Amino acid sequence: MAPEAGAAVPAARVGGLVPYADPLPVPPVLRPRSDDPLHETEIAVSPTWVRMHSQLPPTLMWGYAGMVPGPTIEVRRGERIRIAWTNRVPEGSEYPVTAVEVGPVGPGETAPHNRPGRDGVEPDADVAALPAWTVTHLHGAQTGGGNDGWADNAVGSGDAQLSEYPNDHHAAHWWYHDHAMNITRWNVYAGLVGTYLVRDDEEDTLGLPSGDREVPLILADRNLDTDEDGRPNGRLLHKTTVVVAADPETGKPVSLPFLGPYTTVNGRIWPHFDVDDAWYRFRLVNASNARIYDLVLLDDANEPVPGVIRQIGSDGGLLPRPVPVDFDESMPSLTIAPAERMDLLIDFSALAGRRVRLVNRGRLGPGVPDLASSVPFPQVMEFRVRETGRRDAFVPPEVLSGSFRRYEHGLVEHGHRLVVLTPPGTVGGGGHPEIWEMAEVEGASGVPVPSDGIVQVRGEDGTVRTYRRIARTFNDGLGFTIGENTYEQWSFLNLGAPTHPMHIHLADFQVLGREAYTVDGFDTAIGGTRSPVAFDHGTKIPVPPNEQGWKDVFRVPQGQLVKVLGNFDGGYGRFMYHCHLLEHEDMGMMRPFVVMPPEALKFDHGAGHGGHGPGHGG
Repeated sequence: MAPEAGAAVPAARVGGLVPYADPLPVPPVLRPRSDDPLHETEIAVSPTWVRMHSQLPPTLMWGYAGMVPGPTIEVRRGERIRIAWTNRVPEGSEYPVTAVEVGPVGPGETAPHNRPGRDGVEPDADVAALPAWTVTHLHGAQTGGGNDGWADNAVGSGDAQLSEYPNDHHAAHWWYHDHAMNITRWNVYAGLVGTYLVRDDEEDTLGLPSGDREVPLILADRNLDTDEDGRPNGRLLHKTTVVVAADPETGKPVSLPFLGPYTTVNGRIWPHFDVDDAWYRFRLVNASNARIYDLVLLDDANEPVPGVIRQIGSDGGLLPRPVPVDFDESMPSLTIAPAERMDLLIDFSALAGRRVRLVNRGRLGPGVPDLASSVPFPQVMEFRVRETGRRDAFVPPEVLSGSFRRYEHGLVEHGHRLVVLTPPGTVGGGGHPEIWEMAEVEGASGVPVPSDGIVQVRGEDGTVRTYRRIARTFNDGLGFTIGENTYEQWSFLNLGAPTHPMHIHLADFQVLGREAYTVDGFDTAIGGTRSPVAFDHGTKIPVPPNEQGWKDVFRVPQGQLVKVLGNFDGGYGRFMYHCHLLEHEDMGMMRPFVVMPPEALKFDHGAGHGGHGPGHGG
């Protein structure tokens, strides 16, 4: 099929591949067996060949149950299941990812990692030699730490990770993916992702589109190696750009997180999907390593299509009310960071006989190629709307969740944590951004300022508080120990670019607020503040309606403090929180925390207590 005029960038501009040529694959649904009271099942990780585009040869990938993405697992609330995530990749198998670092590039130069091909760089031999070493994390699930997919507990060929999931949770969209220590970025990139849906009676009563009209959409950007003629050869290419040739602390290069030119949906590059002129429900997850999408629905005149999309859910379940998406000033695009989920209703009834396209938006506008902002090919997917002549009787409900309750900060007894996200180039960080866990210093007059690991914060009330760093790497001593079924407010303060999507395992959260801070008082050469980072009274950042539900991933841009409140219930053990830019996670932006019974916590030796955050009084 040739692209429609005005509907796609010419094939020569999209790496030789025709957009919207192939149908969208829809993964099969896997439900617990009714004849098995223990609901036990095995899902194998194995090599598989995937046709990412009809103009490409097959691509070697790793899949769950032999497919990319894996099957959509669907359970009822309270339906406890056990899964043996079995590693069936034969020993000595070829690792499916070719990894290269290109550059370096200087300030203001266009990063070359969005081009297909290796630019003549030899593949990283250490990545090519990686064995099959995998562990699966059910992202969003409330389950014990031993079932959560601890990164160090990955298994080798022939072994199995046994996990039990209580699923005692309101209706939600979770997803599962690999979480192996140090190599998550490549294992996920190889294809280890899938959708997991929890159903309940409250959701059932809404009569939302279902069956063929409820469709998972798993977004992931990819790059491909090329042959001697410059044509994409189907080989997965993890290509990143070096920005520091040799960090003075480590002697090693520092590269940007991965961004690829090709967008896949359910494993297919730029697919099309045939729909009726009716309402559909799409369960969207961004499974990319690092790309944040700004999605816009365009018509055949390249204009945004207003009034047909409503967001009805986020990471942890239904929103209180539907949020209209009109692509206006209040919400010019649907912004979704890695690991975020969106539950979307789209009304195709007024679009019968037409084609509309979901595209990415760069700085030059939706659907416009923009190399400077790493959007060389903005295509995502196309919807082709059939004219059925039948009227869809579905009407979106005005209220979605009667069980949802918004937290009121002053009415919920809770503890506080402050987590600082440092700029790249901060002393001691090896050129990479870091997670710093902070504890407030009482009687700060004796603390030398400025000094390494000391951060002063001037809050909204004008009070300056002083914090000291208590941890910065994954293997530092345990910092946070939490009593099960207690509430905590975690505040993430980002002192430098880029935007970090922060994910906390186990718990559901609500975003309490987003606050602007001036951060130029932080000195990367010292590793501390010369003058306090300060609340910006002149900038107000409202929490948008589609962020006011249940969340477990929170976008934290530079110069913002994001406050989230959650209840750590549903499991005991050791868990992780981290940046969900997978290159950042693998390079150190991950920390452990422990949840235990409050009665046992009384006998703790003192690690992990305290730590007030800015605004802890309000």
